[in-house]
Amino acid sequence: MQLSTLSLFPFCNFLTLYTLFHLPNPISSLCKTVPKFLHIKASREGESRCYFTLNQGFNRSNKLSRYIVIRSQLAGTGILDATNSLSEIKPSPKFRGVCFYGMTVMAGVLPFGILIVAHPLALIFDPYKTKFYNLIPKLWATASIAPFFDIELEGLENLPPQNAPAVYVSNHQSIIDFYPLLTLGRSFKFIGKNTVFLYPGIGWAMYILGMIPVKRMDIRSHLEAVRRCMDLVRNGASVFFFPEGTRSKDGKLGDFKKGAFTVAAKTGVPVIPMTLIGTGEIMPAGMEHVVNSGSVKLIIHKPIKGNDPEILRQLARNTILDTLSIEAQKKKRLS
Repeated sequence: MQLSTLSLFPFCNFLTLYTLFHLPNPISSLCKTVPKFLHIKASREGESRCYFTLNQGFNRSNKLSRYIVIRSQLAGTGILDATNSLSEIKPSPKFRGVCFYGMTVMAGVLPFGILIVAHPLALIFDPYKTKFYNLIPKLWATASIAPFFDIELEGLENLPPQNAPAVYVSNHQSIIDFYPLLTLGRSFKFIGKNTVFLYPGIGWAMYILGMIPVKRMDIRSHLEAVRRCMDLVRNGASVFFFPEGTRSKDGKLGDFKKGAFTVAAKTGVPVIPMTLIGTGEIMPAGMEHVVNSGSVKLIIHKPIKGNDPEILRQLARNTILDTLSIEAQKKKRLS
């Protein structure tokens, strides 16, 4: 931390000047009064310099200047001049986490109210695609994350037309993965853990938006979710899967389950692989109370079509795996 001029820190300046000019023994008084991390330097352009340290005392060849600057060695390194500017002080990840969740709630109040009012009309006129809802999640997600991290979108030209149904798949690194995905403004339906639907606010919004709940380790629940997805796709809607089934604990890409690719193969719609980079560093799995600084990159790959779920699964996974490897090499070269 660097303390600039006398006018910015009146107490420190008063203490220093009082000690130097009013006490009977300024050197010993200064040693008792000023902590050992202070290095006091006085100088003026055109005059000789006067230094004081606790080990050497005064080194003076001319009169003491009226201009005194205090520099604080608070970095904990024990190295002189190892100071940081006040402008470089950043909020802690935990504090950022509290602010992030607060922003998410505040940004969702108005959209949630609109969803409740408009939901009956959407069920009557557009029960499958719910295109009316596309803009609301996009605005909410953008407002929630804008103060905390940037998103870089790559491959937008690979997205199918808005009205064309598709199966979207992505790697899963963090609980915040769906925020960048929602900024795309697509009307895909997420497959979510059933317990999330019980959360006040966000869980209710997921239900209104037509998201599909699934119970982990429950084969019947998974089969029902696949059946519902196929029904949605056949009626013109798109669906989204995290085919790993859970978040990666170590950042490595897990094995892909066949559910998403079975839906694509049986309905004849393309699979749109997407790679998320950076969310696992901003909010690692198991550390949902912190939001680290950083940025997110979302890469949309070219569509994959076929009628064999296993081939679709392998192609999609290899595409995402290769991209993660390339991006990791780029990051390593830059660091």
